[in-house]
Amino acid sequence: MLRLLCSLMRRIIYYLQMSAYSQWVESKILTKGQTRQMENTLGLVGEAGEIAEKLKKSFRDGAVLDKQGMLKELGDVLFYVAALSNFYGSSLRVVAEMN
Repeated sequence: MLRLLCSLMRRIIYYLQMSAYSQWVESKILTKGQTRQMENTLGLVGEAGEIAEKLKKSFRDGAVLDKQGMLKELGDVLFYVAALSNFYGSSLRVVAEMN
């Protein structure tokens, strides 16, 4: 019974955290309609490109990969995934669970 309760509590916390993050992202959005769709999509692609660029430079130059920089860029990608999830009438939680 305790194991079931703990599992349920973890799912509730996960749901609340994902919902709160999606709401926070929504509060940061400045554009509307198709302008928002375009800005959020280009933002997502741009941030993913920054991840690729860091990896390329590390590979090409033989430098140590900046893991903290990569994590920051992944956070930026997550922001735009949440923004687009909201735009399409869903949420980051739903999208994560679909995948």
